[in-house]
This record gives sequence, structure tokens and C-alpha cells, in this order.
Amino acid sequence: MIQALGLRKKSFEVPCTIEIEHTWESLHAHVELGNGVTVEPGDEVHVQGGEIIVPYGERRTLHRVATVTRASAPERLWVQLTGDFEFMELLEFSFSSGEKL
Repeated sequence: MIQALGLRKKSFEVPCTIEIEHTWESLHAHVELGNGVTVEPGDEVHVQGGEIIVPYGERRTLHRVATVTRASAPERLWVQLTGDFEFMELLEFSFSSGEKL
């Protein structure tokens, strides 16, 4: 019954590629999941393994395993309904005139 209603979470492991760059031009970290897996609203991804440290001026590509936990149907619906509001918390607005004081 619980599974029929979509209330049970499903977890599985997939290979992933991690690209990290720590240079003057860019500071980023991207994870690409293997096997054509896509992340949907509410899903969780945990990359396994230890801490990754990339010194300044370097770029690294690593291969690890990630655990993907799919959101239940109610969780997915909640994230879709409230996601836009939470996104607005990340924005910072400034209404200054640009004049120097």
C-alpha cells in the first residue's frame, strides 16, 4: 500500500564524474551522474568518498560512486509547490542609486 502511494523512498548507487576547478577564471564543482540518471525535484545525491581538496590554480576530474535517493511523491509535490519561494531567499537585492557617499 505504501509503495503504491509513492511514499517509500528508493536509493541506488551510480558511477559519477566530478569536475572541480579552482582558478582565477573559475571556482566550481560539477557532478555528472552516470547511466543516464537525472535528478528530479526533492531527490538527494550523496557523493561517496573522502574530502576533495583542489589547490589554487588547479583543475581535477575524479570518478566516484554516488548514492541517489529519490523523493517520495508527497515530497516531490511539496518541493515543486514551494521551490520558487525558497529560491528567492538566495537572491540579494540592492536599491542603491550608485552614487558614492
